[in-house]
Amino acid sequence: MRYDAEHKQKTREKVLRAATKAIRADGPHRLGVAGVMAKAGLTHGGFYAHFESKDDLIVEAIGLMFDDGRARMQLETETREPVAALNAYIDFYLSARHRDASTGCPIPALAADLPRLSKPARARFSAGVNRLRGMLAEKLQAAGHTDAAAGASSMLAELVGALSLARAEADPDLSDAILENSRRSVKTRFGLGVSS
Repeated sequence: MRYDAEHKQKTREKVLRAATKAIRADGPHRLGVAGVMAKAGLTHGGFYAHFESKDDLIVEAIGLMFDDGRARMQLETETREPVAALNAYIDFYLSARHRDASTGCPIPALAADLPRLSKPARARFSAGVNRLRGMLAEKLQAAGHTDAAAGASSMLAELVGALSLARAEADPDLSDAILENSRRSVKTRFGLGVSS
């Protein structure tokens, strides 16, 4: 039976969604094609109709994770003025909801595994980071920051670091404090106010 292009694209998306969940849960090195296909409700044999290899799947899954992150940032910021947009994004990024989610920003989820991934996977990750950093720089520049590119790099590093530490902290109160203190610190440093 032949399927149309739309069906093939929907099936590919289903496989990619299953792969992103598996990567977030177990890391890219433990990703199993058969398991991903089963989670997507498909047989292992159909994998190569959509992807050239497991590495290709990982590259595409990383891209999808960053696409989802970009969509989330747009959701939090697109209808707001620059300062309010940055505040909203910081509040989302350093929230208990984001910390506890099995989805969210791929940077803290993948950073430790990245050196052992393929060159195309590292390139896709780097492109995603650069795009997110660029979006932050645009907001900072619109908010009046003169060195928006450097500021965006610094802000992103602190957001990712704080989220990673909050996720690693076993004590819920200390984890919440990491998020709260970092939200306040980032907002103060960039002159965004301290409402949280």
